[in-house]
Amino acid sequence: MSNSADSPQGPVRRFVRRPVRLLTAAVFALAGLIFVTSFNTAKGTDLRTDDSLLKLADLIKQRSDKNGELEESTSAVRSDVDALAQRDDGSTQAEDAKLKALQRSAGTDPLKGSALTVTLNDAPPDARAAPGYPEPQANDLVIHQQDLQAVVNALWQGGAEGIRVMDQRLISTSAVRCVGNTLILQGRVYSPPYKVTAVGDQEKLKKALAESPAIQNYQLYVEAYGLGWQVDENETVTLPGYSGTVDLHYAKPVL
Repeated sequence: MSNSADSPQGPVRRFVRRPVRLLTAAVFALAGLIFVTSFNTAKGTDLRTDDSLLKLADLIKQRSDKNGELEESTSAVRSDVDALAQRDDGSTQAEDAKLKALQRSAGTDPLKGSALTVTLNDAPPDARAAPGYPEPQANDLVIHQQDLQAVVNALWQGGAEGIRVMDQRLISTSAVRCVGNTLILQGRVYSPPYKVTAVGDQEKLKKALAESPAIQNYQLYVEAYGLGWQVDENETVTLPGYSGTVDLHYAKPVL
């Protein structure tokens, strides 16, 4: 009787233990698969320090520096071409004057005159709300694309003959774009403070800035959270001529 009573208990105990053994084997198998996958991905290198995994910011900085070097090279070659073309181009004085006027309007020639410089900057790291204003969010404390665009648009509206943002001359195809808290302009990357300089009638330029609704809204953030805003008058400034490419690039359908 005791033997018959004990006989069913053996299989029951083995049935309970077997899933545990299978689960343990599965865990080890999965761990091995993960190790193999990780090894193949890293190809024997440290994933955190592999030079091929550059941070996006570092990559952008490298491309920005490269674009700057290419712009300088392009400017030098363009000067040589212009000098050669002027030796004997067969044009009349009237045609030369017309060409000069077009180059001035296009922004490819240097421009000298009285100017206004607007400087925008992020709020201090420890910025707090002024009395009567809500505590700031992160976006309240940094310069945005719309702020820079508002300044540039107002200066054009005020009759600016030419505008420089940071160290680059704007032309008709220039696009002022911000990614995060950096400015990307014609292939170059800049960090605040941002300087916008316009050659023209200073009084008209200041009036246009004061009357811009977008800038009036920005001034509220200057008062509330300490965003940077400074306007300086310059007696004489020389804006550089635009030296980048003037070719238009656009998307093409893939057939």
